[in-house]
Amino acid sequence: MIDLEYSLVIEATEDPSFFGFFSPELEGFSGTGSSVEDCLYKATHGMKEHLALLEEKNLPHPPKNPNPKITIQNEEKARV
Repeated sequence: MIDLEYSLVIEATEDPSFFGFFSPELEGFSGTGSSVEDCLYKATHGMKEHLALLEEKNLPHPPKNPNPKITIQNEEKARV
């Protein structure tokens, strides 16, 4: 079981060894990894650290998602 408290989006880039990730529910949370698995690992630990920092600074955070989703997609290109 993957232990995430919020939904996660992992985006593949043109470089096969570079992925980005973020949570659409947890403002300010994002990161990068070298694979989908690396992103999942980093996100699992990173979300907990991000929440701890928000609580330490007495900043608000959304309630935990009881059914978080993981989406893996290609990176969306910026529109010019």
